[in-house]
Amino acid sequence: MSAEKKGLGIRYSIFIYFTVTALVAILSIGLSMYDRFSDQLTEASQNEDQILMNQVNRSVDTYLRNIMRLSDALYYGVVKNTDISEEGIFDRMKLLYDSNDGTVENIALFSGDGELLSVAPAARLRSTVRTWEESWFKEPLEKMENLHFSMPHVQYIFDDAKSQYKWVISVSRAVEVTKGVSVSQGVLLIDIRYSSLEQLLENVTLGNGGYVYLISNDGQIIYHPKAQLIDSGRVQEDHQKAAGYRDGTYEEVFQGEKRYVTVKSVGYTGWKLVGVTPTRSVSFSGVKTRLFILFVVLLILFLLLVINFYISSKITDPIHELEGSVRKLEDGKLDVPVYIGGSYEIQHLGRSIANMASQIQVLMQDIVEEHEAKRKREFDTLQSQINPHFLYNTLDIIVWMVENEKKSEAVKVVTALARFFRISLSKGKSIIPVRDELEHVRNYLTIQQMRFKNKFTYQISAREEVLELASLKLMLQPLVENAIYHGMEFMDGDGEILIQAEICESSGHLCFLIQDNGLGMTGEQVEGLFADQSHVPSKRGSGIGVRNVNERIKLYFGEDYGLRIWSEPDEGTKIFIDLPAVPYQEVLKKDIRSEKGGQDEAGKA
Repeated sequence: MSAEKKGLGIRYSIFIYFTVTALVAILSIGLSMYDRFSDQLTEASQNEDQILMNQVNRSVDTYLRNIMRLSDALYYGVVKNTDISEEGIFDRMKLLYDSNDGTVENIALFSGDGELLSVAPAARLRSTVRTWEESWFKEPLEKMENLHFSMPHVQYIFDDAKSQYKWVISVSRAVEVTKGVSVSQGVLLIDIRYSSLEQLLENVTLGNGGYVYLISNDGQIIYHPKAQLIDSGRVQEDHQKAAGYRDGTYEEVFQGEKRYVTVKSVGYTGWKLVGVTPTRSVSFSGVKTRLFILFVVLLILFLLLVINFYISSKITDPIHELEGSVRKLEDGKLDVPVYIGGSYEIQHLGRSIANMASQIQVLMQDIVEEHEAKRKREFDTLQSQINPHFLYNTLDIIVWMVENEKKSEAVKVVTALARFFRISLSKGKSIIPVRDELEHVRNYLTIQQMRFKNKFTYQISAREEVLELASLKLMLQPLVENAIYHGMEFMDGDGEILIQAEICESSGHLCFLIQDNGLGMTGEQVEGLFADQSHVPSKRGSGIGVRNVNERIKLYFGEDYGLRIWSEPDEGTKIFIDLPAVPYQEVLKKDIRSEKGGQDEAGKA
């Protein structure tokens, strides 16, 4: 009974002092830190967004001023004071076009009655176009002192055999055209490539989940990262309200969510650059708040425990021994024995600490496993991504074939596309047989060969013994995609792609070879493919890339496997893939056992 009463006395004293101190410290420090950090984070995020918006605004302003300077150069350096009846202007227009062909789609000069006088590059005016009725033609003649910018649209004025879908922004102005002794009004038209403006904005992000879009002075959307979803009605944007804002930052509620809207006007055009940042990305809220407070509570409790143990060590030797064990635990030696002795309270405390150390080891192992699972989920997400531009282009090919009554070719493309997606899904599995991986890349090459009008040929060969071995899904397609887009798209001659799969005699591993006769790369470019840098998805690629394929191979099969690249400029590129020679059925059985084990663990939980 005396020991029990003594234990209660110690517990009571520690409980009173510990509880009061912990509550006061947690409430005061927690509330103070929450308010301070939340305000600082909001202010810092808004400042960063403002700086980024200013940078983007300067980039767009510089872009538009370059167009204006090009317009002035065409008017004052080519058209004005030039008698077009005696002296041609095409060569000078073509020279300016060539120096700006990355930005400009067409440059054209029209007379006051809509007659095409000159165009660079050379093109034919479509017979269905009534020039004098177009807004880009009428507005400059009504307001001669201004440059006039149209909304983005598909170029429809000139016939172009290369592409029927080129998005442009038309810039027009009134000019004086000299023919002999007469001077009349005309219109100078510059079609800007919409993609050149899109490149300035497509990779700009604000905060966590923020974005930037561009509107005209009447609220029409010129660029938006979710433009297709907005057009389809699946996503909404409050752009009309943003058009009424002056330059500055505003807090508003849209669809039940608070957000900050930053507006910057783009000089001369009246366009407005709008940045949207959800408030949840710049403040502590929800789960993040609770985790933050929990962390502070645990930190304070831990510090208080250390202080109490240190003070207690001055009283009794058992507490001193226990404190020595705790110090070893603090040094990371979680497997050392913890002292258990002395009074009932000290023994109980020693056992609790021993259990805590054991739990920490379990939690650390859980964290490692969770981190590994998170990495696998991230790379599984990468392998499931398919470039929407590839899908859109394929659908355009199918529509064109059907319209031109090339039914057999359309069926071939549709069949290849269906097989491509079937293997891409693979019931969520990351490992598939070599046979399926080769079939997947064969379907991809079939579609691309149709798209590029047989600009390249390909050959796929594999020995029979490797077809049922295990391979990483979506491993070959990103590498072949690079070979097409970056290796041979701009070649003068016919491209060739060779894909081989076999067992290496020297190592006994499963080896793949992807070879092309494209433009090749320098050693620095090859090293850059494996560089540890943030990956930005390309409009022309799958977004997976060489580095991610290499990391996925090492993640699933180990550091001894991966990619090797040999390349020389103008010689072509060879990519060697090294994988373990494991039968697919063994991997399948292992996955089934893992799934059953996970279900059993879930049932026990």
